[in-house]
Amino acid sequence: MVELDLVLPAAVSLIASASVLLYGRFHKKISFLLEESSIGARDVVVMVASMGLMITAIAFIPKQAVQILFIIAYSYMLFSFAYIAFRKWYVAILPPAAFVLLYNYYWELPVFNLFVALFAVMIPVYVGSIFSWRTTWIFVVLLTAMDIIQVFGTGFMVASASKMIELKLPVLLILPTFPAKTMIGLGLGDIFMSGLLAVQTSLKRGRNAGIMTAAMVGVAIFVFEAALFNVAAFRFFPATVVVIAGWMASLGVYRLTMGASQEPREKRLGRSFEVVVRPGRWEL
Repeated sequence: MVELDLVLPAAVSLIASASVLLYGRFHKKISFLLEESSIGARDVVVMVASMGLMITAIAFIPKQAVQILFIIAYSYMLFSFAYIAFRKWYVAILPPAAFVLLYNYYWELPVFNLFVALFAVMIPVYVGSIFSWRTTWIFVVLLTAMDIIQVFGTGFMVASASKMIELKLPVLLILPTFPAKTMIGLGLGDIFMSGLLAVQTSLKRGRNAGIMTAAMVGVAIFVFEAALFNVAAFRFFPATVVVIAGWMASLGVYRLTMGASQEPREKRLGRSFEVVVRPGRWEL
């Protein structure tokens, strides 16, 4: 019997679509806060290199240091986004305070997944305005190459991911599969990349094209899961490859349905790893 999953593809598509919709709502506030700043190709290279170095470092530094580092980073992201939304510091401190309390006293799977989804939406909404179409291409190509090297070459991606999972840090979305009956996880970096690509596509081609990107990434994940469950030819795989395949497919569908000659509509809106959880054990 062929095993399939509809839950994770739908969840990733919904999260990426939410990034597109929320970017349309908050991009003016974020652009004002960032003073219309943008990054160039050299900045993108440095950014991806820094991410690769961080993944390597996490594999070696003590667990407690990793835990403290990530809790501080997550709390800062929650505070920044809440402040952008409400412009009141005493309101903005509530989300990070709730995160720290829940992480220490009530860190159940639904709460864990809620914060993963929040971070997966916030990051592309927050950084979307500093990327251009060109730097987005450079970023995703370099990030995917780094992901492949760190998974298949050095193995540091798997080691770092395993350490963060052991610390119960919200670095992947863990969901039950249906109709297949198991659990599966997708890394926060892969979901962030899906949202960033959807946001940038919406800026380039319009909101509908961004939503199409979110949907096609979901389709790519569906196909990948089918291969994972039924062929199982690999144990570790860089999911950024799957995400970028879905993005490329969405651009192809857009060209076929809308026409290659349509003008860009940039003004219209105004890492990795795949983890399968089997009963009783984590399986990467």
